[in-house]
Amino acid sequence: HVPVDMRINFRGGDGFMSQHALNCPQIGAAFQQMGGKGMAERVRTDILGDTGLFRQFFNHVKHHDAGDTIAPSCQKYVIFVSFLDFSQVTSVNLDEYKGLSGSDMQSYRYFMNTHLFHKININYSNTYVPDGTEQDAEKACSAYNELLHKVGPADIQILGLGHDGHIGFNEPSDHFEDETHCVDLTETTIQANKRFFESEADVPRQAYTMGIGTIMRCKKILVVVSGSDKAQILKKVVQGPVTPQVPGSILQFHPDCTIIADEAALSEMDI
Repeated sequence: HVPVDMRINFRGGDGFMSQHALNCPQIGAAFQQMGGKGMAERVRTDILGDTGLFRQFFNHVKHHDAGDTIAPSCQKYVIFVSFLDFSQVTSVNLDEYKGLSGSDMQSYRYFMNTHLFHKININYSNTYVPDGTEQDAEKACSAYNELLHKVGPADIQILGLGHDGHIGFNEPSDHFEDETHCVDLTETTIQANKRFFESEADVPRQAYTMGIGTIMRCKKILVVVSGSDKAQILKKVVQGPVTPQVPGSILQFHPDCTIIADEAALSEMDI
């Protein structure tokens, strides 16, 4: 087995992974117009090294927006999972729908169990997702913050990018939230996620999510964005002003954050 000793924050959401602004020197190398195998190779060789973690990242994404584009080309890598040792990995999810239990097929706990945790040798007791069944938001958020303080900043943060610029479930706001909080999902997010539910009425209206401060304290951040429907928001995130109205724009200030994007997602960029 290839040993992997990391604390990982996973996000299963709209898109997947981010970097600094275009005037940062490392962007030239990391900002690639690639898809499929090329994108996976870039993550493996330049960002994750030779640990093989990229194979799990792209397998994980297949249920979500980025996965619709990336995963079909990367699923061949799933065969390598058996060669990896995840016994020392701690996985901490960014968010969970409020009101959904881990047995609900649309919960992030269910998704992580089905598509990742049950396929690798990770210690299940080292996998964490906010408790969606806790109706007391203050209690749920306090408990998750206590956990995050205990495990410390993640070695690598896996992110998606929402159509409205959200990262985690940090929706557009007038300020950046520091730690875990309960958020009212925007209409844009509800519309984007309704395809996973039987009807729009079944989409939860609230979620528990890590705050922007927790995300920014992670050592490395990786964001993958794909598809022309993300082109405008990616441009705002990378080339627009830093503002809580576009939560992902805060990533311009992170010292080690990488964007992997396909040509369609980059189509609005001034490059």
